[in-house]
This record gives sequence, C-alpha cells and structure tokens, in this order.
Amino acid sequence: MDKQKPLEGVLVLDLTRVLAGPYCGMMLADMGATVIKIENPLGGDDSRHFGPPYIKGESTYFMAINRGKYSLALDLKKSEGKDIFLKLSEQADVVLENFRPGVMEKLGFGYEDLRKINPGIIYAAISGFGHSGPLKNFPGYDLVVQAMGGIMSISSYQENGPFTKVGVSEADIVAGMFAAFGIALALYQRQKTKIGQKIDVGMLDCQFAFLKPFVENYLNLKIVSRPVGNRHPLIAPFGVFKTRDSEIVICCGNQRLWEKLCQVLRCEYLIKDRLFIDNASRTRNHQALKDVLEEITGTRTTRQWLGLLTKAGIPCGTINTMKDVCRLKHIRQRNMIKKLYHRHTGIFKTSGIPVKMSAASDELSQPAPTLGEHSSFILKQYLKMSAKQIRELKEKKIIGGN
Repeated sequence: MDKQKPLEGVLVLDLTRVLAGPYCGMMLADMGATVIKIENPLGGDDSRHFGPPYIKGESTYFMAINRGKYSLALDLKKSEGKDIFLKLSEQADVVLENFRPGVMEKLGFGYEDLRKINPGIIYAAISGFGHSGPLKNFPGYDLVVQAMGGIMSISSYQENGPFTKVGVSEADIVAGMFAAFGIALALYQRQKTKIGQKIDVGMLDCQFAFLKPFVENYLNLKIVSRPVGNRHPLIAPFGVFKTRDSEIVICCGNQRLWEKLCQVLRCEYLIKDRLFIDNASRTRNHQALKDVLEEITGTRTTRQWLGLLTKAGIPCGTINTMKDVCRLKHIRQRNMIKKLYHRHTGIFKTSGIPVKMSAASDELSQPAPTLGEHSSFILKQYLKMSAKQIRELKEKKIIGGN
C-alpha cells in the first residue's frame, strides 16, 4: 500500500518571503500539502537573489527552503490580481504571510476579510514581534531577534567572551517551525469545530520560549546567564576537549557516566576528589576539571578516544564540518540526502525530511520552482481559466512566468 502524506489535500497560499515563512511552507509541503507560493512578478521572493553561491543563476538559499511548492507570480496591487487571490482564498485551507502587521489589511486580505468568504480559513501570520504589543510595527530580521531575544547574550566561543550570533538563522527557523506546528493544530481543531482561526506568531515570542531554562533562571532566581563557551552551564564534564590531533565532544550527563569516563581515562582517583565529587562540584570547578582531563585526552587521537568512549557507552562525537556530516554513512542511510531535478540546475541535492513516520512517505515531491513556473497551471486548475484569459493576464502583467 502506498504511504500517503498526512497533509495531502490541504491547500496553502504562501505569501511569505526569505526564511521564517518559507521554511514553514516547506515543512507543510514536505508533509503533502499543496503549497502555492505567491510572488511579485518583478523579481519574486527576495531570497531568489541571495548569494553567492548560485547554481546556474539559481540561489542555493532559495532552492534549499522552497522545495515542493508551486509558484504563482501575481501582482497583488492590481485589482485583477486581488480578485485572483480572493478567489483562490475561497478554496484554500491555509493562508500564510509574513508581512508587517497591517499590510494584509490594507490589501483587503486580512483575517477578518478572508473569513467572510471562507469561514474555515486558517490564517497564519509570522512577523518579528507579533500583531499586538508596543513593538508590533518594528521590522524584525533574524539577527535583530537573536540580539533582542537574548540568545546572543549567552553565546560565545569562550567563557564570558564577546556575544555572538548563532551560526544558522535559528530565530527565523524556530518561528517557522512553531508556525507549522500551529497550523497543524488548527487543522486538527477545525475537524471538530468546522471553523478556522488566526495564528499570530512573533519571532521574539518564539525566541523567548526557546531559551530554556535561562528565562526561568532569571524569572525565579534573578540569574542573568552569561556565555560559557563550548561547555554546558549546568553539567560537567559536558563540553569540548583537546585530543592529540583535534578535539572531541564528551558529555557525562549523570554520575554513572562520569564514573565510567574516569574508568576509561584511567583516572579513577578523580571520582573521590572533593573538587569533583558530584555534578555541582564539577560544574563549580569546571576549568580545573577540564585541565586535568585534557592532560589525558591529549595523549591519544580523536579517533582512538571515539572508539574507547563509544565502546563504554559514553556519549561523544567529533566536530564535523559540512563536508564531514554530508559524508556520514548514517545520514545517507537515514534517507537524509535527497536528489531533485531542477529545470535550470539539473540535479539539486538537499537535506531530507527528519520526521520519519511509519505510515507516511519521506520522499520529496519536486524542487523549488522558478518564478511563476506554475502560474498557468494554477489558474487553469483552481479557477478554470481559459488559455485566452491567462494570455490576457500575462499581457497586462497581472501574472508572470510560464
């Protein structure tokens, strides 16, 4: 029996650009939803132009987060373009947008407008600071939210070092994931209530909710957390240690693992040392502990320690580059590297779906679309337009693409 995807039959109109919204739309498409990406005919999504790197003129950034979608290049500022969007909205299950609060209302596409023509519509809005509160009109990019949300204040390459951003645009991606979660919940709830709802996702809210337990440490104990570099702030040993040829990550999350580590490193005397007698002591004396352990880990190579520690059941790992992780046999066997055929670039390799469901396929449907690639198809399929009508819309520059 063919494995169906859980969101098959769900129609999503995706008006988002750049990362947070498109990542959400990608997650929905990965799970079987039909996602129509509605873009400005004059250039499309900003991220189509992010780069280098490019592959034959196509941005890898854009292609990485827009797979599985259909592109409709539509001018929403013109009355005929607005009419097309409203007619599509009558059939849609979800509208996804990441404009600043108020923009959709000015266009006549706000939640209150759309629910009048489609009471079951699920309207998901992603913005920097949400649709209420004193900061609601502030523009919000990932780096702004990382800074204001607090994660930069606990991130650095060294103890109490200079604040730094996270290497990936996590504020955007986390917001996109929360939005996809909210949409799935709203779809489930609609099965019972028969009505839709508005989902308001603020990136700052998501970042705040993401910072466990640092937020609670301050709210309850007035502890202002600081960067601790490449170690855990509450557990030791739990960090990066030098070896003879590179570095290794070792994580002892409880007393049993700590004692096992001492046995493997042949330093059992540390188990009874008052400086390291329990986790609180080890955390308090983390630098002294690191110095002692690195005298030992520096005597063997990373590969040698990996073998010894893994055999003993102690969590550990190498620090992989993108090249290293992409070459991991485990990643490939978990179906986490996929190939899609793009009309311009040819074969495009991308990461797979990390949620493995026993009754649902983890195959990807199609690559990221070129701008307006499916405009004609969408208007024929959903609005039953004739070839003549579509040609006239193209001549008026209401729609773009093939």
